Amino acid sequence: MHIVITRPKEDSLQLIERLIKLGHTVTHLPVIKVERLETKKINFQNYKAVIFTSANAVKFLNIDKFDSKIKCYCVGKTTEFKARQVGFINTYSSEGTVDSLIELIIRSFENKSGKLLYLSSEFISKDLDIDLTNAGFTIDRVSNYTTSPVEEIDKNIIDLLKKKSPDAIFVYSSKSAKNLFNLINKYSLLNVVT
Repeated sequence: MHIVITRPKEDSLQLIERLIKLGHTVTHLPVIKVERLETKKINFQNYKAVIFTSANAVKFLNIDKFDSKIKCYCVGKTTEFKARQVGFINTYSSEGTVDSLIELIIRSFENKSGKLLYLSSEFISKDLDIDLTNAGFTIDRVSNYTTSPVEEIDKNIIDLLKKKSPDAIFVYSSKSAKNLFNLINKYSLLNVVT
């Protein structure tokens, strides 16, 4: 099976390796770039818990000083793994959706016990901070990374796609889907990927 992975390379290396070991042909075609946003220094002493909806939010965290025992809520196992890698030890993971993460926080964090810090992309698909505020929580949102579309596809990738059409394309967000659609149109690849 020929599978196209559209995530940035760092976020997809393990998956690519696993799929290749299973005998699949894998083409890496990133459709978004992830970049750090400059933020003010975060005083973790002002917060009782931190929330991550992406491993990228962990990756771009300014971690000069933080209490490794602070409660750390993560959207899924990959994000939780990344949080543990940088030193968080009191982690909680949802089933991989923002809605399940909101439910986890509501069930396990006493809203009167202190302020929450939500680290996220500049662009989000769901307003976790607003939902938690409406549920009675006090929360600060800090955007510490952004995404932008990839504008070009390497000629070798185009040739490979034309030679062997993909059987599956893994797309991870609506923004990635839009960018993939734009690249498919730009390079006249519609007949190749359908």
